[in-house]
Order: sequence, then C-alpha cells, then structure tokens
Amino acid sequence: MSSKNELKKLSEESLTRQPEEVFDIICKLGEGSYGSVYKALHKESEQVLAIKQVPVDTDLQEIIKEISIMQQCDSPYVVKYYGSYFKNTDLWIVMEYCGAGSVSDIMRLRKKTLSEDEIATILIDTLKGLEYLHLRRKIHRDIKAGNILLNSEGHAKLADFGVAGQLTDTMAKRNTVIGTPFWMAPEVIEEIGY
Repeated sequence: MSSKNELKKLSEESLTRQPEEVFDIICKLGEGSYGSVYKALHKESEQVLAIKQVPVDTDLQEIIKEISIMQQCDSPYVVKYYGSYFKNTDLWIVMEYCGAGSVSDIMRLRKKTLSEDEIATILIDTLKGLEYLHLRRKIHRDIKAGNILLNSEGHAKLADFGVAGQLTDTMAKRNTVIGTPFWMAPEVIEEIGY
C-alpha cells in the first residue's frame, strides 16, 4: 500500500484526537519488555507505521528518555519518531514501520546466519547510524540484532533507545553496565569507561 504523501510528523491537531481516530491497528508485530508493538495505518496519509504501546506504570523516565533521543534524531539510519499519545493506562509511541523486521527476526525465520555480504550491507547502515548518534554525543548502549531493523528496501535502522545516553561537555565517559550481556563490549563488562 503506497502512501498519498509521506508523513513527516504528526500534526498538533491529530495529537489532540483519540489515537483510534488517527490510526487503524492492522496487527500485532510483537511484544517486548516494555510493551507491545503494532503495525498501524495512518488514516490521513495512508502510511503504514509502528505503534509501541507501553504501560504508564513502566519506568516512565526511561520511556521519556527514549522519546527525547528519538525526537532529536533525523537520520535515514535511525528509526523515525512521529509523536506520542496517552491512552488510558498506555503511552502510544508512533514510529517508522520497518517491514522486514529485525536482523534477529530474519535469522530466526531463515534458520541460519547471514552471509558475509548481508552482514556487510547491514553493518554499513548500522555504522552510519552510530556515527550520526556519536557526532551528536548520543550513545545507544544496546546494539544487537534485535535492535537493528530493516525496512522494505533492505536498509538498516537503529531502534530501541530505552537505555541510550546523552553525553554532556562535562562527562568524558560512561561507566554504567547497561545493555544485553552477550552483546556487550568488553569495556562495558569490565566497567573501565566508554
């Protein structure tokens, strides 16, 4: 389904309406530690989007930080953020839909690892995404196959900024142990600063 015109961000007017008036939920894509993700259709533009529904009783500071970092990003290598809604006890986070799923999903469906050429193609986009973040003094801190999404054209995009950080001028390095254990860099595990 092609869109009439590509959505840049949700209008102020649409953010004041109930989300069901703005979107049609198509199907559930998955469930994570922070809530559920749905494939949805933006009624006005006919653009397919992803909506992450997060219970408000979840760590709200982490969610606000994730939204803040996504709002500040405008890169073809980072999943685009469109807006948020509060609905009952959930926060709806509206993001770019990446139709091919995560690298982890693809390997699981294919029941095999990726070829070197496929890995190289994904890594080029991933490294460009990391370069974009690092030039803005942002650190993702949870790079793994499940957080690298592919759109329908096969372009990789960084997603899930729940544990991301923002460095300031007075902060030279981070020392916190955050991330997914099997995907952590040695300096994170050893707590020597990064």
